[in-house]
Amino acid sequence: MPRFNETRYRRQLSVAMVVYMAAMLLVWPLSRTAATVPLKVMLAVVPVLPMLFVIALMARRIGASDEFEQRVHLVALGAATALLGALSLVAGFLAAAGVLALDGSILIWVFPVLMFSYAAARWWVLVRHFGTRATCEGTSPARQLLLLVGLAAMVLAVAWWRGRLGGYEVGLLVGMAPAALLLLVLWLRRRLGSTGAGD
Repeated sequence: MPRFNETRYRRQLSVAMVVYMAAMLLVWPLSRTAATVPLKVMLAVVPVLPMLFVIALMARRIGASDEFEQRVHLVALGAATALLGALSLVAGFLAAAGVLALDGSILIWVFPVLMFSYAAARWWVLVRHFGTRATCEGTSPARQLLLLVGLAAMVLAVAWWRGRLGGYEVGLLVGMAPAALLLLVLWLRRRLGSTGAGD
């Protein structure tokens, strides 16, 4: 079996995220107006395909890791699952009590919340418990920020092509904003830390 290549992993992950955003912008909105149920189902699940590829990539990466990395991934995944389970339980009880009005579209957020929690827990385990410097998925914050800016530009380009910046596109941009701010803070912290170390 060929050795796992981290550079190829990052490249494939970036391509998958671009394909996911393209599917969310160009294909998924068509599912609301599709004429038949099979076509509606097909268009609605197109964005899931690149995410399934991402899950397979992550599984392959973890499988090719050493025991230490596998332990870190397991602890991070356990913490992320516990957080997501707790949030789901609280939201479920609040919805059942009539405090929150939730519909099925909330399920779209389950996977992104799990992945964000996993990345944060993995960072916490590596940095706080083992003293290792780490960024999400081994990519520098500058590269991650560049990818996020590219995805935001894709959203704006599609909105310009359609002739309007609607609520859906604004929602995608607002959803990307916290990640962009976090990456900017990490990048600035790294830059200022390396400048301060050189003095």
